[in-house]
Amino acid sequence: MNHKRRAVPGIHHYAGPAGGWGALKATAIAVRTQMDAFDAPATLLRTNQPDGFDCPGCAWPDKEHKSTFQFCENGAKAVTWEATTKRVTPAFFAEHTVSALWEKSDFELEGYGRLTHPMKYDPQSDTFRPVEWDDAFARIGEVLRGLAPNQVEFYTSGRASNEAAFLYQLFARELGTNNFPDCSNMCHQATSVGLPRSIGIGKGTVSLEDFDHTELVISIGHNPGTNHPRMMGTLHELARRGVPIIVFNPLRETALERFADPQSVREMATYSATDIASTYYQVKAGGDAAALKGIAKHLLVLDALDDDFIATQTQGFAEFAADIAATSWEAIERESGLRRADLENVAQIYAKSRATIITYGMGITQHNKGTANVRLIADLLLLRGNIGKPGAGICPLRGHSNVQGNRTVGITEKPTAAFLDRLGTVFGFTPPTAHGHDAVQAAQAMIDGEAKALLCLGGNFAVAMPDHDKAFPALKTLDLSVHVATKLNRTHLLVGKETWLLPCLGRTELDMQRSGQQSITVEDSMSMVHASSGKLKPASPLLRSEPAIVAGIAHATLTNSNTDWLELVADYDRIRDRIEQTLPGFENFNARIRIAGGFRMPLPPTERIWPTPTGKAMFSLFDGVEENLPGEGENVLRLVTLRSHDQYNTTIYALDDRYRGVFGRRDVLFMNEADMQQLGLEHGDRVDITTALPDSQQRLNDITLVAYSIAPGTVAAYYPEANVLVPLHYLDKESGTPSYKSVPVHITLRSKEIRAL
Repeated sequence: MNHKRRAVPGIHHYAGPAGGWGALKATAIAVRTQMDAFDAPATLLRTNQPDGFDCPGCAWPDKEHKSTFQFCENGAKAVTWEATTKRVTPAFFAEHTVSALWEKSDFELEGYGRLTHPMKYDPQSDTFRPVEWDDAFARIGEVLRGLAPNQVEFYTSGRASNEAAFLYQLFARELGTNNFPDCSNMCHQATSVGLPRSIGIGKGTVSLEDFDHTELVISIGHNPGTNHPRMMGTLHELARRGVPIIVFNPLRETALERFADPQSVREMATYSATDIASTYYQVKAGGDAAALKGIAKHLLVLDALDDDFIATQTQGFAEFAADIAATSWEAIERESGLRRADLENVAQIYAKSRATIITYGMGITQHNKGTANVRLIADLLLLRGNIGKPGAGICPLRGHSNVQGNRTVGITEKPTAAFLDRLGTVFGFTPPTAHGHDAVQAAQAMIDGEAKALLCLGGNFAVAMPDHDKAFPALKTLDLSVHVATKLNRTHLLVGKETWLLPCLGRTELDMQRSGQQSITVEDSMSMVHASSGKLKPASPLLRSEPAIVAGIAHATLTNSNTDWLELVADYDRIRDRIEQTLPGFENFNARIRIAGGFRMPLPPTERIWPTPTGKAMFSLFDGVEENLPGEGENVLRLVTLRSHDQYNTTIYALDDRYRGVFGRRDVLFMNEADMQQLGLEHGDRVDITTALPDSQQRLNDITLVAYSIAPGTVAAYYPEANVLVPLHYLDKESGTPSYKSVPVHITLRSKEIRAL
């Protein structure tokens, strides 16, 4: 292999560990460019404190949620991005047409700063113009009343609070629809669908305390250093005390290899770091199921099972074991890209562990068999009784800081009959029972002309979706689009007949209602519910909270509602009282969130109570190991979309991806050097990427190849730019999640002349 690579602008090796001085430097730059130097220290120190605000950066819990400050680079970036001193005022919009703004990058759009006034799009001037809140609510309500309920789509970002999300779902259901496309549809919907079938609930079963008692962690398909950075402190502690951490991931990720804890005086003073992964396996994209079946296969050979647990707590083991036995090692090795000996080694380590946790992210869920992948992880844990005992369990890693809470309080297109019955009883109406639209179905309804209105409680809906060539034009045909947001983004510029921008308070800001200062609540990825209270002066005196905006629209729309919307938002305790009356697990809600750390929602499987139809944990059957992935053939590679380190979902903080050695650019494709040689390509070549699926024309042009340590047969590009390569119909049919992590693609050199440039 030729290691004398050409020099490529913005591409050079990063030798440092994750965390460490590099993280402190990046944070200092973010603070200097975004925040007031006087306010910044106090603001950052309030993050995740009992009387402060919950970090908007990820859903990883905080140890005891008490007074110790834990530094987190990406969490600090999320705070500075929201607490920026930059403003997008009516004067800004008067000087910038929507057409001109469209030409700006996503990074530039959000970088302009915080929205300060409610705005409405004016087609004659092609600009957004300021409006009064009451006028906005009245007109939005008027348009909504003129539409059939199922013509309206209610999108939710996972950063919305429990209080805002509960009011939002109540509003939609009183209007008459269960159309709830939300960000979970694009990330952990496979968890929400798969885990209830296996263990009876769609949530993880571990707590932070379980990591203190575990003997083995198997980490699959996630990059904690970027996507859930507070987890690095936990992994650092485990590695320091010698707990094996086995990693399965297509790319070598710095944070999973070496981490220097900024809280460690020794590591910072000596420029040293701790090795994180004890073993690292670069599984081929889409090959996770094959790897899991390989581990299970050898575990059965070893007869290293918890026979009593299987006999008393589970159902379906015989069929599962027969399916595993029938799966050939040849197919497992081919599809996983891993050797039989390596998978047998993992099985042997797993067999010796008395308490194992498996953590996973969107590298498991965003596949066309994502739900089945999730269930296979549960199967592997059930084989050794690793659910419902200390130090063990399944740990899905959520991204948004309250995406799990949103689901808990009712943001779902498929509500249960029990929930609807209780909601109707508490609020005095008859909720709709027909299933609504998820995110992909909502986009398709817009494309087909069936959906006429889109309300977005945060987020960047169109950009987060696949198939931009179809999704973007569809939003411009809507009768109404309403965006509750802190900053400008590209979806806001896809203006329909009427488009409104309604600026809201951020997590860091003081929320004052008629009864005084308010707190909101969030639920982290381990089912802990706790309060969050912003302290900063709002970016504008005209900002309103998300609950207040939802209530304002609902009050103006539902003229015959039994709900006194404005009284509910006068004091958020009243919203929480209604949540308590509607949903089990929220008993004494207001009292319990006033205790530091909050409380944990009920998780029956932790007590080996299985809320499945059979009352048992259920083994599953996986249909093959994706031996015939659509589009598979000669010179077809599998594309993984991923975030850069300076990114949070569609929000791009800067143009660097420090740990992967990319600086000042995002137009790159990571590729295995052996694959480059086979295709006659070189590091630094400019290429075009096309989707290798029947009847698909998706294309991403002029991307620069970067040689990287990535599994053979796998390539990776940044999300959301590479979303254009994902057809809307290419998804997990069980959960509806787009297959962002295993798209078959062709790579072609642009031209020999371009190569020479």
